[in-house]
Amino acid sequence: MIKLDERLAAIAALVRTDKRICDVGTDHALLPCSLCERGAKSVIASDINAHPLEAARANITKYGFDDRIALIRSDGLKDIPPCDDIIIAGMGGELISDIIAGCTFVTEDTRFILQPMTKEPVLRRFLYGNGFEIMLENGAFSAGKIYTVMLVRYTGQKQSIGNSFAYFGKNTDPRYINKVNLQLRKLANSDPTLLGILKGETS
Repeated sequence: MIKLDERLAAIAALVRTDKRICDVGTDHALLPCSLCERGAKSVIASDINAHPLEAARANITKYGFDDRIALIRSDGLKDIPPCDDIIIAGMGGELISDIIAGCTFVTEDTRFILQPMTKEPVLRRFLYGNGFEIMLENGAFSAGKIYTVMLVRYTGQKQSIGNSFAYFGKNTDPRYINKVNLQLRKLANSDPTLLGILKGETS
């Protein structure tokens, strides 16, 4: 079995293996290979650069999934055929927003599994302002840091969100809440009103 860290495992847990899957920015393609181990039949592993795709190809061959994982060099989703579950992880919230904005095949059954490294409030505001909804969020620890993993769907209903939801979303993991509280305290030097949205901390 392919061993995934907590972050990648949290992402994999939200993917529907009976659907057409795309992993944008696949890096070494360990996540697509792990999904195939769980029964996925059709996975696209994509990246904008050639070097990560070479590393991905080596792992795909190593684990014996050449017949189920297709490698596509693409800038975001520009050259990707319609997929059902789209993973966009390990990037900033602004870049993830740009990639989703360029998607041409979104339906009500499309699911995005998102793991921003930074700028989560920017991503949440983009999602709700463009007709998407966060179905759930989970905390995930990796390399000494806590991240959020989002499951998102398209509803077509555009909404504005407040500061509290922009910063915390639907994530109730105490580790993530503490991280965001620390960020808010730093930001409060320039905007003291942000202190008003701090959540209860857990040591």
